[in-house]
Parts: sequence; C-alpha cells; structure tokens
Amino acid sequence: MMDYDIQKVKMIISDVDGVWTDGSIYKGKGGIELKRFFVNDGAGVAIIRAAGLKLALISGRFSEATADRAAELKIEDVYNGTLNKIPPYEALKEKYNLSNNEIAYIGDDLIDIPVMNLVGVPIATENASKICKAAAVYVTEKSGGQGAFREAVEWILAKQGRLDTVIEVLKEKVQNQ
Repeated sequence: MMDYDIQKVKMIISDVDGVWTDGSIYKGKGGIELKRFFVNDGAGVAIIRAAGLKLALISGRFSEATADRAAELKIEDVYNGTLNKIPPYEALKEKYNLSNNEIAYIGDDLIDIPVMNLVGVPIATENASKICKAAAVYVTEKSGGQGAFREAVEWILAKQGRLDTVIEVLKEKVQNQ
C-alpha cells in the first residue's frame, strides 16, 4: 500500500455514477433520464463546507440529472461528461494552487484510476471494480448511492482529527436557524 498523509487534504474530488449513485440510469419516454441520489451524501457536502475543504465533481458521463443535483447543492466545480479526467483534475489543481498530496479522490471504476494514481488519498467505494479498490488507500463499507460519499468525507475528517468539531459547528448552525 502506498504512503499517504491525510492531514494535507484540502480538496475532495469525486466521481458521480457509482459513487453518488448506485450507477443505475432510469430512462423514460422521450429520453427522460432519472438518477437516484442518496440524501446523506448531500449532507456530506455541508460537512465538507463546514470543514473548509474544497469539493469538485468529475463525471465521465454527461447527465442533466448530475448537473441538476450539483446545482441544487451549489457545487461550483462540476465536470460533467469527461471521460479523460486528467485535464479537469489538472485545472482544479491550478485553480486552487494545490499539489497532488493535498487532494483526495473518490472513484469506483477504471476511468477513475489515472486520477487516483496521482492524488494523495485515493478512495474507492465498496461497489468499485477490483482494480479500482487496489488503487485505493481506503475502501468504503457503503456502496455508491448508499452513503459511500459521506462515509469517505467523514473518514477523511476523522483521520484528520476534525470530525467531531465539524459536526458540532454544523449542529450550532442548524440550531441558530
């Protein structure tokens, strides 16, 4: 297993299909496409923000459902329909002046591995391909679309020793609304 320093993580980049969803696509009449997103993963976005971390999504497959969910969660950095994930990854590093070891990436399949091989903290979901799991320093217990994204976020913050503090900050915000 490769060495990593989770304390340096300042940004989390995530795939969408197979991480935020179970990978299913529902097709309806007239080309309507639906995806099922798990609400606890959306809460993971609030946890990331409370922790002061950056967040980006890089999805290999273009989907209006992905664009809509990202907009709903006010995720600014979304690359939707990008099979080669290296160019958006490099753009994000430059935009935020980050090095590889300051980024965690959550993926589940072959197209995620090139980025996973670059980042400081590569994470795979429980439902990920074997080769993707082999590239990870952590494999979630939960599958994509079942809370894997949030689990990964909480794992990072717990390893940084900040999860309890971040949760308390969120509780205070909720109580003061």
